[in-house]
Amino acid sequence: MRTYREGLRLASLGAALLVGTSGVLAGEVNVYTNREPGLYSATLDEFTKATGIKVNAIFSEQGLAERIAAEGEKSPADVLITVDIGRLQQALDLGVAAPIRSEVVASAVPANLRDPEGRWTALSMRARTIYVSKERVQDTALTYESLADPKWKGKVCTRSFQHPYNVALTAAMIVKKGEEKTKAWLEGVKANLAKKPSGGDRDVAKDIAAGVCDLGLGNSYYVGLMANGKNEEQKKWAAAIRPVLPTFEGGATHVNVSGAVVTKHAPNRDNAIKLIEYMTSPDAQQVFADVNYEYPIRAGVPVNAFVASFGALKPDPMSLADVAKARKRASELVDEVGFDR
Repeated sequence: MRTYREGLRLASLGAALLVGTSGVLAGEVNVYTNREPGLYSATLDEFTKATGIKVNAIFSEQGLAERIAAEGEKSPADVLITVDIGRLQQALDLGVAAPIRSEVVASAVPANLRDPEGRWTALSMRARTIYVSKERVQDTALTYESLADPKWKGKVCTRSFQHPYNVALTAAMIVKKGEEKTKAWLEGVKANLAKKPSGGDRDVAKDIAAGVCDLGLGNSYYVGLMANGKNEEQKKWAAAIRPVLPTFEGGATHVNVSGAVVTKHAPNRDNAIKLIEYMTSPDAQQVFADVNYEYPIRAGVPVNAFVASFGALKPDPMSLADVAKARKRASELVDEVGFDR
């Protein structure tokens, strides 16, 4: 696999370079991804060793689905790997995804984590957790609804609720509770904010460590990355918090995903399917668990020991396709209550 720097360089050169080389030679597959290449390099190297198929990967943080759409029939992209149900849905909306026809994938990935028409599949899960102060919060069981409880007034921190992670959570709340109750929930959480939404999930941990707030929303895998990374400040933030796996009232924990699509004009379609099948295999799933502290989507693959210390995850069984459909209304409700203002 190409390095991170090479990926950025190729991305900046544009489609002309790859179209010129066509990418149609046997034994290749072209991957566009906005996930850090470090997560996939070992997996893709092993895929090449196992199959003899060369992987050409291009990394860019934004705009890959739009780029594939703009390239049209000449696009060299075979596979798009991205994060968040919203970005997977965007690939569908732009018409760049084709059905993944694979019994291997269908048997490995739960139906609620796949597009009903087979146009995307999850590769890994992340839980939307609640970070709490180890010193100031004794609660060990929380619900998403409880973030609106007046007892937390002035004690909640979060990134923007227009960020895809929080839009997805709000959309899931709509699926569970309906629009009226979701709007009331948003108003309640907003009333409990310690500060205007800002930063990212790691900043929620930073603010809790600094005493700005006592609890807030954050993805599960960030805790592992902070606690086990090389940044000493972030290790302190992780040490100050305890991740709680919340549930919806009467339900389970909201999960989002990283996922993949096979592109509509993939020049190496068979190899694209083989790659996605490999990424749902036990060995590749273990990489997701141990390198990025995510939850495997394949049953029987062990969760990383650090992540397992958060408690047993019970993923909510709602279809992520239904969550995707509710995202537009979720974003509108966030604006209607002025959540980020």
